[in-house]
Amino acid sequence: MTKVTRTGAHLYVFTDQLASELMTKSILLLSLLYNAGVRNWDVIIIGGGIIGLSLAIELHKRDEKVLVVERGAPGREASSAAGGMLVDCPLETHAALQPLATASARMYPEFAHELEVESGTKVDLRDHGTIVFSPEVSAHKRSGFALENLLPSRLAELEPALAETNLPAFYLKERSVDPKGLTAAAIKAAKNRGVDFSSGDLVTAVNVSDGRATGVTTTKTSFLAPKVVNCAGAWSGQIGPHPFPTRPVKGHMLCLVSPHRDLLKHVIRTPEVYLIPRSDGRIVLGTTVEEAGFDKHTEIATIQRLQRAAIALVPELRNAKILEDWTGLRPGTPDALPILGGTATPGYYVATGHFRDGILLAPITAKVMADVIGGIGTEYDLKPFSPARFD
Repeated sequence: MTKVTRTGAHLYVFTDQLASELMTKSILLLSLLYNAGVRNWDVIIIGGGIIGLSLAIELHKRDEKVLVVERGAPGREASSAAGGMLVDCPLETHAALQPLATASARMYPEFAHELEVESGTKVDLRDHGTIVFSPEVSAHKRSGFALENLLPSRLAELEPALAETNLPAFYLKERSVDPKGLTAAAIKAAKNRGVDFSSGDLVTAVNVSDGRATGVTTTKTSFLAPKVVNCAGAWSGQIGPHPFPTRPVKGHMLCLVSPHRDLLKHVIRTPEVYLIPRSDGRIVLGTTVEEAGFDKHTEIATIQRLQRAAIALVPELRNAKILEDWTGLRPGTPDALPILGGTATPGYYVATGHFRDGILLAPITAKVMADVIGGIGTEYDLKPFSPARFD
C-alpha cells in the first residue's frame, strides 16, 4: 500500500515498509534521548558512613562510577558517634577478625594521610598508644602480651594525672583517630574525586531483574547500576531482598574540655570507661553497650556514671566542662562479626555489621570488598564473614 501526504507545496509518498522504518527509527531516537538523561553508575553504595565512604573512594580509584545513597546526612550516624580507638589487641578482638584488624591498623597512617591531602581536612590520627587496666591478672599470658607490657612501675611517668590503682596496667601500641574529622575528610575526598551522592534518600529495596541486581528504589526515585553494596549499618536488615540479621547496639558518649590541654597523652581503657584524648584538648569518654532498639535518647544517669568513672581515674577531670553528649547505634550481628561479601543475588553485595570496629576496619573493608566486587581474589579468609552463614 502507498500513502500520500501533502505538507504545504511538498508531496510525500510513503510505502508501508518506509513508514515502518521511519517509525522504528523514531522510537530508537526517542529511547536514546531518554536514556541520555538517565544517569547510570557502575556501583551503588547504600549508606554514607565510613565503610560506605571508604569503599566508594576505593572503587573510584579502580575507575568505577559510584553513587552513594544515604538515608540522612553522610557520616552522621555510627561513624561520627564513635570513639575512634583503633583497637588491634588479641585481648579484645575476635580471633577470626584479628587478621583483618591487624592489616587495617597498619594501613591507617597512609589511609589517613591520603584523606587529609585530598580533602584538606585534619583527621587527628594519634599514635601515643593505649594504657589498658584489666582485672584479669593473667591477661599478660595471653597471645599478644609480654611481661614488658605490664606497667605499674612506669605508670606515673607515662600519665602523671592518673590516680593510684592496684589494677595491672598494660601498654599497647595502638592509634586513635577523631571519627568526626575522619568522616568529614572522607566525604570531601569522595566528592573531590567525583563520587556522586544522594542524601536524605531512604533506600526501600534493591531492584532485581532476571535474578540479578539492577539498582535501588528509594522514597524519592530509582537509581540504576549492575552492582549494589549494602553498607547501611544498623539499618542494613531493613532493605530487601535479603534479611541480614543486623541490629542497633546503643552506646553513650561524652566529651569534656580538659582544664589542661595536655592532661592526658594516651588512650585509657578500663572495664568502666574509656578516655580518648584529642589533640585540641578534648577528652571523649565512652562507652556503653545497650540493647535499646533504634532509641538514640541520652540518659542523664548513664552520662553521669561515665563522668564519675573518668574522675575516679583522673581526679583533675572534676574541673572539666562538658562540651556535649550523644549516643550512637552500632551495627551488631548475632555472632559479633561483620557481614562481608556477595549475596545469593548476583550483583548484590554487603559490607555491614562492624559493631564497634567500623572505624578501625574501614581501610581493609574497602580493599577486600573492592576486590570481591571486581572479581579479584583476596588474601584474607572471608568465610567467617559470609552472608551465607545466616541462611
